[in-house]
Amino acid sequence: MKHPLHVASEIGELQTVLLKRPGQELENLTPDYLQPLLFDDIPFLPVIQKEHDYFAQTLRNRGIEVLYLEKLASEALVDKKLREEFVDQMLEEGRAEGEGNVSHQILKEYLLSFSNEDLIQKIMSGVRKSEIETSKKMQLYEFMQDHSPFYLVPMPNLYFTRDPAAVIGDGLTINKMRETARRRESLFMEYVIKHHPRFISHNVPVWLDRNYEFPIEGGDELILNEETIAIGVSARTSAKAIERLALNLFSRQEKFKRVLAIEIPKSRAFMHLDTVFTMVDYDKFTIHSAIQGPQGNMNIYVLEKGPDEETLKITHHTSLMESLKEVLSLKDLVLIPCGGGDVIASAREQWNDGSNTLAIAPGIVVTYDRNYVSNALLREHGIEVIEILSSELSRGRGGPRCMSMPIVRKDI
Repeated sequence: MKHPLHVASEIGELQTVLLKRPGQELENLTPDYLQPLLFDDIPFLPVIQKEHDYFAQTLRNRGIEVLYLEKLASEALVDKKLREEFVDQMLEEGRAEGEGNVSHQILKEYLLSFSNEDLIQKIMSGVRKSEIETSKKMQLYEFMQDHSPFYLVPMPNLYFTRDPAAVIGDGLTINKMRETARRRESLFMEYVIKHHPRFISHNVPVWLDRNYEFPIEGGDELILNEETIAIGVSARTSAKAIERLALNLFSRQEKFKRVLAIEIPKSRAFMHLDTVFTMVDYDKFTIHSAIQGPQGNMNIYVLEKGPDEETLKITHHTSLMESLKEVLSLKDLVLIPCGGGDVIASAREQWNDGSNTLAIAPGIVVTYDRNYVSNALLREHGIEVIEILSSELSRGRGGPRCMSMPIVRKDI
């Protein structure tokens, strides 16, 4: 059997992709919990599901195998002891705080009463306090009231499968997420890689795991070619995590030879590198111009192998264009501005992920239909643009790239 993971570029023909269909977790969003759960609005579940199904079918229509995180996770937890271990870990990391909570054991027994599929869905959607009948109160803490409606906090960001893990070559990073609301998400992929029949016999290398002390997220990890990775130093990804990943890669494999650490503004609007910069063809990229200075300058650091396994050679550059041309061995390169560079259109469309394209082959991308200025500009540059519905999907502040984790791409 061929290796179950392989990604050596951003634009190689996409063969297998991992998605997560939006579910009941979105119905557990309320205005009071939008900020801690990292949402700006509450999507309408029936419509967001239809839009996501349209996205998945669009990929299938292009011959792409679509996997679902919820299905892989349920198929990985066939062993009784493994199920218990998984539930214990989820509860340790995700129980709502407050004196009025039920015990770990009561919550564990409740979750383990479900079938595998329902168990995964319940962990993802969260456990409301109204779901569990408690016995007569015997201890003081049981009388205490707190305002949280949950025993187990929902995970509404799961449909952004890009961030918890990222395939690099024939291995992957299983990421420590920056925000508490998303921290548990990468636990699903940890169990899938270790225990699912699709991966278990392949001893898949994990270049950086979720127990590393500093955060990194997949929206900041871009595979430029078989030798070069670009990683955003962002609101969600730490420079120390990038450095550790580079050291691990250079000591454990030979194909990837450099990492471009690209510093971007640390803000909600620019939370990951892929919200402001994506590769759409061999020599073309989308970009939100606001990440660059007046002369197109920005901080880029090229990390290469140093004299020993714990040392890096670091070179500072200020031109994104020149840095990309050098590492990609290109004479010319085009940066396509989100919203055409117009001060209003660019800000509006970047907010709605106009730069967050998913390349499914060189020069073929999936985008949100609402970003019509950016889409028209991509077409003017010879890019085939496949538009998907985006009225509700966009409320989560992530686009087609955010919603997809490439598992296998053909080499270019």
